[in-house]
Amino acid sequence: MTGIASALVLNIGTLTRELVASMKLAARAAAERGLPVVLDVCGAGATRFRDEACLELLDAAPITFIKGNASEVARIAGLQVRTRGVDAGDIRGDLEDLARQLATQRGCTVVITGKRDIVADRQRAWAVSNGVAGMAQVVGTGCMAASVIGAFAGASPEDPLQAAVAGLCCYEIAAELAWEQSPGPGSFKPRLFDAIHSLTPEQVHACQKVEPCAATTSSPTGR
Repeated sequence: MTGIASALVLNIGTLTRELVASMKLAARAAAERGLPVVLDVCGAGATRFRDEACLELLDAAPITFIKGNASEVARIAGLQVRTRGVDAGDIRGDLEDLARQLATQRGCTVVITGKRDIVADRQRAWAVSNGVAGMAQVVGTGCMAASVIGAFAGASPEDPLQAAVAGLCCYEIAAELAWEQSPGPGSFKPRLFDAIHSLTPEQVHACQKVEPCAATTSSPTGR
């Protein structure tokens, strides 16, 4: 499958030893082809097995993106935190610094999702503030974000940070538009798919909430 892909997304949400082994093979195959690789560290900090699996994957092959919520990313960075299932724990400190430090340590782009998403590489950090609280009421929206980042990275592999910022912005604007038409989380999910499908550049330009973090001057879009 990696041989015909434009990007690879690894998600440790449903984890077995066999799956970890296959993920390593896929990541190495992606590295041979120069494909961007997204590692969604879903549930890191919840169990020792998940933590070990993430570190094994990070050591097995080059990873382009590490993506997770604040507690998941903090755990991969080596902090002693605890994740409650796939929900973020209480992380004190500067998430921008955390993302930059891990990006420097691992030579990748780090994405911390939450009410205010942080996307950082070694030199730049940007915040995306789109999205709605209702996304947390639907299981899988975080995993969908990882897939969207992979899709954007596959289409624009030359700048991973730009791809992640653009992907999150578009995905979360679609969520805002879908939530406006949804009486509850049950109807929100199919409307989210429709909103992603029909999203226009005009809607993105009108609704985007993207800003540089401290010490970042260059735009992720070059404008």
